[in-house]
Amino acid sequence: MTTATKRATVYLDPDLHKALRLKSIETAMSVSELVNIAVREAIAEDADDIAAFEDRAKDTLISYDELLKRLKKDGRI
Repeated sequence: MTTATKRATVYLDPDLHKALRLKSIETAMSVSELVNIAVREAIAEDADDIAAFEDRAKDTLISYDELLKRLKKDGRI
């Protein structure tokens, strides 16, 4: 089964491109595969961050001063 792909032009820093090519050789993966993996991981991380923000949206906010007072009261600072 073949996955449909889209072609894109990406301009990379020369040192980054060299590192990517070397990693491609060492891992026996194409540069495209490595870029796809990196982008997929970055997007998944963004999705996790958004979910964490949504989970904490209802949290009560306190000021920095109040936080310091609580930590001091609890003997943590």
